[in-house]
Amino acid sequence: MPESTPAPASAPLAAAPVRTDVLIIGAGPVGLFAAFQAGVLGLQCELIDVLDRPGGQCTELYPEKPIYDIPAVPGCLAQDLVDRLLEQCAPFAFPMHFGQRASSVAEVERDGHARLLVTTDGGKQFDVAAVLVCAGAGAFAPQRVALPEAAALEGRHLHYAVREVARFAGKRVVVAGGGDSALDWALALRKVAARVTLLHRRDGFRAADASVAEMKAAVAAGEMDFVIGMLGALQCAPGPDGEQLAAVEVRTREAPLTLPADELVALYGLVTEPGPIAHWDLELRAGRVLVDTTTYESSRRGIFAAGDIAYYPNKQKLILSGFHEAALALRRAYHYAFPDKALVHVHTSNNATLKERLTHA
Repeated sequence: MPESTPAPASAPLAAAPVRTDVLIIGAGPVGLFAAFQAGVLGLQCELIDVLDRPGGQCTELYPEKPIYDIPAVPGCLAQDLVDRLLEQCAPFAFPMHFGQRASSVAEVERDGHARLLVTTDGGKQFDVAAVLVCAGAGAFAPQRVALPEAAALEGRHLHYAVREVARFAGKRVVVAGGGDSALDWALALRKVAARVTLLHRRDGFRAADASVAEMKAAVAAGEMDFVIGMLGALQCAPGPDGEQLAAVEVRTREAPLTLPADELVALYGLVTEPGPIAHWDLELRAGRVLVDTTTYESSRRGIFAAGDIAYYPNKQKLILSGFHEAALALRRAYHYAFPDKALVHVHTSNNATLKERLTHA
């Protein structure tokens, strides 16, 4: 990076871009396997994901769903598959950056070689030889609260993810939702909040039986509350940082109910959207990235796609297809990372250095 004029003392200095070989966008099953393949090939990589943990759809939408079409694995739960993939790529210790959405990509030149500079909505930058998009059906976004008061409270008193448990200490918290995340966080927050109320539209849940049983036991013990109903309105009051949440109005079958609340955590699940990738000058088909099936490279040099986000004739939306696509994409990406070096194919069983690393791990 060229030297720049020092910023004034009052302005924070921007962090230098992270330089690595490949940036993998998406830490779902295909992205995690891609990280392992990168390590096998001798590529350095980093992963980013808009979610707050790895696993993608498998973790967020159906962790308890059985999967039967992974080679050599007769059957496993979706979350188990994610855990195994994390274990597989762990020896390479590639950094993963969560809560980061890739917002833009630009061509740059370093030492006479073409590279890509990727910037996230969180302000991180990555200077890379190649980008591998493994974003599933697109970028995940939370289902938002569709109330007129919601927008002004988002990020301050209305949350779609729990990132800092400490901020809820001593607060009156309403957790809305009926899935695994809603129950898990309601149970966790009851240990630090002044009071937690779980709000769900019915007395049935899309969550693990053990979590449901634990929640009902906590309610029976007076450790938290459970209300059947739907959000009707958010009551606000003036506060030091502007309007703050004061209460949540709930529509129930019997009569409207008002719950005093300082914080609302809405965990209604996720929806997918193409996100900023739609504006990266890539050739798209129905919101997916058109790729060349010899290399899984997009219409833009150095940007590849694998998994559900990739499109080509006879494309099959299978995890195992994504594994294959990622493996071939990275072999082409290797030539961008090391343009003066030939990639020599060696079976993993004959790679002494790799075997040593994996055995020690």
